Amino acid sequence: MLNIVGHKKIFFIISGVFVGAAVFTMLFFGFKEGIDFAGGTLWQFKVSQGNPTAIDMENVFTSLPGISDVRVNYDLTNGTFLARLNAISEADHQKFLQNVKDKTPSFEELSFQSIGPSVGAELKRNALIAIILVLVGISFYIAFAFRKVQRPISSWKYGIITLITLFHDVAIPAGLLAILGHFLHIEIDSNFVVALLVVMGFSVHDTIVVFDRIRENLLLGRGKEDFSATINASVNQTLARSINTSLTLILVLLAMYFVGPINLRYFVLTLLVGVTTGIYSSIFIASPALIVISGKNSRN
Repeated sequence: MLNIVGHKKIFFIISGVFVGAAVFTMLFFGFKEGIDFAGGTLWQFKVSQGNPTAIDMENVFTSLPGISDVRVNYDLTNGTFLARLNAISEADHQKFLQNVKDKTPSFEELSFQSIGPSVGAELKRNALIAIILVLVGISFYIAFAFRKVQRPISSWKYGIITLITLFHDVAIPAGLLAILGHFLHIEIDSNFVVALLVVMGFSVHDTIVVFDRIRENLLLGRGKEDFSATINASVNQTLARSINTSLTLILVLLAMYFVGPINLRYFVLTLLVGVTTGIYSSIFIASPALIVISGKNSRN
């Protein structure tokens, strides 16, 4: 049996370093917002002749009057380009479309989406509200689900620990996206928020599995066993299940990251990092933290 509880300080230090670095990058670098939040235009197209590169298409766009800032990515999977530029009206869209076709006759428009800054601000506000509501809902649910377990710690403390692990699991991938945004100009959009919500759901699911086993062992032992020993035994009993379940998801996400569409690559990366940190937190952070928060009630 692994003595996970006995080495909790090491696990806390590792998490502290990563979470501290993530918070620092978010505060220092911030996020590079995509058109969903900042407003702008996404223009998907393909060019069937000439085999132009993304840089070639950027030069085509920047040569047009009225376009000064544009980034073009090429999706090798389906052979399409995705251009990001400032928000433009439908009249300008038609004008630019004709100008691009004059310069690149084989240009074929696949989709065009333009969002104004006011709509982007509303989406950002709604995303923040959604995250807050999820956190509040999860904390109340955990407190309710563990209401029959009042010793050696109160049920609401399980909810507090769950919120801490959720922050741990979303802060690390968010910090990574802040770094990628600063150095590689990777933008966050509504997919990023969806990925964080999925990570939170997966994380709380994995944490509840471990907590539920702790609850069962506490009820069976009627508080006669040492609290830390009960937690360590419970974590070991669920260890194989947590790893096997998470590993299957990680393998799927790895496949999607390398062969999936380019516009979902960083959505998948956020999930991949969040799921991995969720495995770590549910095993090495959430359960040992119960001993810390129990204080004098623990018979450790």
